[in-house]
Parts: sequence; structure tokens; C-alpha cells
Amino acid sequence: MPKHQSVWMHIGAGSFHRAHQAWYLHRLIQQGDDSWSIALGNIRNDANVLLDNLAKQNGEYTLETVSPEGERHYEKITSIRKILHWDEKLTELARQASAKETRVIAFTVTEGGYYLTPEHELDREQVDITADLNGEMRTIYGTLAHILSDRLAAHGEPVTLLNCDNLRHNGERFRHGFLSFLKLKGDTALYEWVKTQTRSPNTMVDRITPRPTPDVAERVKAQTGWDDKAPVMGELFIQWVIEDDFINGRPALEQVGVEMVQSVLPWEEAKIRILNATHSCIAWAGTLTGFNYIDDSTRQEPIKEMAWKYVTEDVIPSLSPSPLDLEKYRDVVLERFSNPYIKDTNQRVAADGLSKIPGFITPTLLECYQRKHTPAATAVLPALFFVFLKDWAKGKLPYEYQDGVLDATYFQALINSDNALAQFVANETLFGSLAKSPDFYALMEKTVTEVEQWIKSPEQSL
Repeated sequence: MPKHQSVWMHIGAGSFHRAHQAWYLHRLIQQGDDSWSIALGNIRNDANVLLDNLAKQNGEYTLETVSPEGERHYEKITSIRKILHWDEKLTELARQASAKETRVIAFTVTEGGYYLTPEHELDREQVDITADLNGEMRTIYGTLAHILSDRLAAHGEPVTLLNCDNLRHNGERFRHGFLSFLKLKGDTALYEWVKTQTRSPNTMVDRITPRPTPDVAERVKAQTGWDDKAPVMGELFIQWVIEDDFINGRPALEQVGVEMVQSVLPWEEAKIRILNATHSCIAWAGTLTGFNYIDDSTRQEPIKEMAWKYVTEDVIPSLSPSPLDLEKYRDVVLERFSNPYIKDTNQRVAADGLSKIPGFITPTLLECYQRKHTPAATAVLPALFFVFLKDWAKGKLPYEYQDGVLDATYFQALINSDNALAQFVANETLFGSLAKSPDFYALMEKTVTEVEQWIKSPEQSL
């Protein structure tokens, strides 16, 4: 590695990083700026096969992109120059974090990976958090506490901690959670160092990236001749907005289309409420009416109309005025979801609903009530999820539901109780202050009934 090279260390070896952040760094290299490269690792051992395959390919892999018209493009991504293999002590992650050339540590751990309460405080009751407070490394907090302690001991050079997940105010929420964790842990020296020698800019990231299926590798081989063991695919659309607040240098990302801004808030709110919330409700509705894929679900007129009404009647008034053209953004999002060539599964998008309700949906419910508007269109989303959970509890879902914060025993008991909906709506973790609202309960009772009737005749409007 050249001495002048800076390292972007990334934690989270999933498809999204390789189709998004790694692509932007690759574009910089293609332009002749070889001053930054990526070192990629993982907190858990669930990506070991992928990391091994990438190591055998010197970190290189093929990105397949596909447009709504079905045009496919293949590009070999070359920005990952180092693979950090997993072991229980996260030895290679710690060593890379301690290297002076590591100037950014970024991460994608999904919304549920931050263990925050509805008030955005660290949920210290979570088993994984308790384990990490006792020295384990199950979460991003325990991992960073471990590897940054090594960096502080080695030289204490500053570093930017960059969140690349769909978490509202993601940089500041992560930072508050991490500092709270260090305070609980009693690590005063690291706490003070993180406060003064790190930055955590807010970001907004966007590219639909399904889990790769075997046919991706088959197409890559047919088109390129390369038997790629770690290909990834995504839609043609891509966007990245970052607050320009780095403490120890950064890549010239503005040269490759990244929007470097003072505040990411307008983009973030539009993305989370219009894209992420809509994506999830389409997955729940599609699953309940017998569809496997997002594109097939979105092309069902009642489902598309439901999503359109949610955004138009409740979200756009909540986010207006906005520097973005929200109607145009809504239409682009629905077009992207309808792309028949992506084949994104309802299973992937339906996951982590217990984090998505409070993060993506409840803010719109609250704001509608604040402006004296009954959020009938938004109430359809948690109603769909409630009915979806009922099917999960009965073993009727066509796939295994994955949710990082699902207490299966608790929710099985809740769903099987006589007052299941009342308990669900009274959950403050999901609905905040609305959990005590008789008006909201009445709306949910009416909406759940309508959703259950619609599932019997899904050709009707929802």
C-alpha cells in the first residue's frame, strides 16, 4: 500500500456497502484519485464465506446494475484493497482501526443495530448491550469501544465515525448512543477522546440492493467471462448525501456525485418517510396477498394506491415546505419499486418492522395529529404490520421473518391474547405518546378491520 494512501475502514460486509459506498470510492479511483481505499470487515461471523471469497479475488467483485427498462451494466469494483478476517477478538478490525492511515471508520449495521429507545436513548436493558458493557463485542458500541481503545493507546489520532444506515439523524443518534455506552462502561478516558477527537456526520444513503441470488453470478459469468464468487446487484439509481464534517481528511466524494451539505435533514426525512416506510408497507401488503417480490406487489393497483395515498395525504403535508420536489420524489420511488428486473424480495424488505414502525412511521402519525388531521392513510401501515404479525404468530408467513429486536415469546403471547390489538397499540416503544390515545386506538381498530377485509378481496381498494 502506498505511504500516501488513506484507509476507509468499513464495518458491515453486506451487499449494500459493496453496491453503494464502495462504488463511489471506486469511481474516484477510476478518475485517477488513488489516495483512498477500503478495508472491509464484519462484527459477526455471518459473512466469513463472503470475506474469504473476496480475499481470494483481492477484494474485487462485479457490480451488476439494472435500470427500470431492463438495461444491465457490469462493472468490476476495485476500491476494497484489504479484507479484515473475523475472529472472536476482532483482531484484524482492531489492528486496522489502530493504523494511522485509517481516517474514517464507517458502518452499516441496520436500524435495529443501534439499540435505541423511542426517546433515542441507549436501551441498556437489551441483552446484547448488557453483554458488551461486560466486555463482549456483539454490537457496534462494544466493537468500537474495543478497537478505539487500541487506537487511543497506539497514538490517539482523530477519526471520523460515519453511519451509513437508515436511521433518522443517524450520526448524532449513533454518537449519543455510543457516548452513553462509554459512560455506562465507566471508560472516562475513551469517552473524553471520542468527544473531542471524533466526528459523526449525519448521512442519507439510497440504492435498492437485493440479496444476490445465484442467477447474478450466472449473468456476470456470461457477460464478463469471470466466475465471480462475490457479485452484487443493485438498481441503477444511487444517492448519497453527507454533512461535510470530517475530522481527519476525507475522499473527494463531491467529485463523484456525493452531495456534501451543511444539513442532511430534508433529504433524510424524505427518504425515510417516502421511500423506507413505503417500501416496508408494500412488503407487508404484498406478503399478505400472496406475492414474493416488491415489484409484483407494487404493480398491484390497490397496493400502489395505498402507498400513494399515504405519501400524498399525510407525508407531503408533514414535510412541506421542502427544498425537494416531494411529489416527483414519490413518483420516482414508486417507479423504482415497480422495476421488474430487481426482484427484491418481500422477505428482505419486510424485516425489522419493530424498528421501522417507530423510526419510519410514527413521526408522521404524531405530526398529523398535531395539525388536527386524522392520519387514516398512515394508519394502514401499522395495521398491515399488525396483521402480518398475526400471520407470523400462527406460522402462516411464507418465509422466516427476521427482526433484530423481536422478543418471540412476548409477541406470541401478545398476539394470542384476547386484547392483542389493544396491547399492540399501547406499546410506547412503537407508538410513543399515541400509545395512550383513545382516538388512535379507535382509528387502528377500524383500520385493522378494513385491512383484514381487504386481504380476503385484494383486488378491491384498500
